Parts: sequence; C-alpha cells; structure tokens
Amino acid sequence: MSMHNEIDDADIATMRFQYGSADTEEMKVFKQGLQSLRNNALQMALHSFRRAVEMQKNNPYFLSYYGLLLARAERKWEEGERICIEAVKMKRHQPQLYVNLAELYLAAGKRADAVDVLQEAIQYEPSDSRLNRMMIRVGIRRPPVFSFLERGHPLNRSLGMFRHRVLKMFNRYPTPRAA
Repeated sequence: MSMHNEIDDADIATMRFQYGSADTEEMKVFKQGLQSLRNNALQMALHSFRRAVEMQKNNPYFLSYYGLLLARAERKWEEGERICIEAVKMKRHQPQLYVNLAELYLAAGKRADAVDVLQEAIQYEPSDSRLNRMMIRVGIRRPPVFSFLERGHPLNRSLGMFRHRVLKMFNRYPTPRAA
C-alpha cells in the first residue's frame, strides 16, 4: 500500500506564513523528507522528518509526517498515532494531517479508525480532493438513496448514479476509480 503524500501549495504557503520561509533549514529538510517519501525511501524520509521536528517542534505538518513515518518505517504504531493526533489537534482544519493519520490507521490494519478520522475531517473541508480520494481508497460509500431497498436494487442504482453525477457537477466528489 503506497502512501499518498499530497501536501499541496496551500499547505506549503500556510507553513511559510506561520513557520518561516521556504529557505529555512527546517523547510529544506522537510522537503527532502517529502522527496524521499515520494521515492519510497522510508528510512531516509523518517530521518528527514525527525530532523525537521527537532528543529521546529511546534509545526503540525512536520509532526504529522514524522508520526506517519515512525509508524510505517519502524512499526511504532502507538507512538506514531499519538504524534499524528497531536498534529491534528494543533491544526484541525488541515486535510493533509487527517490523510496522514488515516494512512497510519490503514497501514496498522485499523480501517474503522481511518473511516472515523476521514468522516471527522470531511466536516471541516468537504470538497478537499485529498480527503475525497482517501475516502474512496478506504472504501467509504455513500448510503443507498432508499435505505429500505437493497443497494443493488435498480432504483437505488439508477438514482445513486444520478446523485453521483449531480454531486460531481458541483465538484463535491472525485470520479470513482474503475472497478
């Protein structure tokens, strides 16, 4: 299972505004960690994120990625979870922090916890593409249109597809992956 490290430009801009410019040593180390993560070099990424946290202990992004990598690379699930939760508490409206925590839960085999985290996050940022992609990946499905009918009933299927098209028009959900 690959990790989705989709920190976006808005997150980087927020970090620059609140925690210093991109030219700081800790931001350079953090970006090295992201690059190592993209290359699936988990130990190198962990080392970079650990260094970034040591340089700037109050940065929720640094903490979140460090917690995720601590869990994934060193199998320190409880400590990684604690760190990721701490990061979420510091910055409740940042979708990437929830995505990282959900990634940790999935890797730990805690799908129900991943679902809970994503459902909490979607309250803050319902149209965030990272959250919606992660929800699809976890397998969260919208409820059937008519709960008294089976999901596969032709009426539920056709109205469900119609609902999907309408929501997609309003850019509320990404296109589901092919089956």
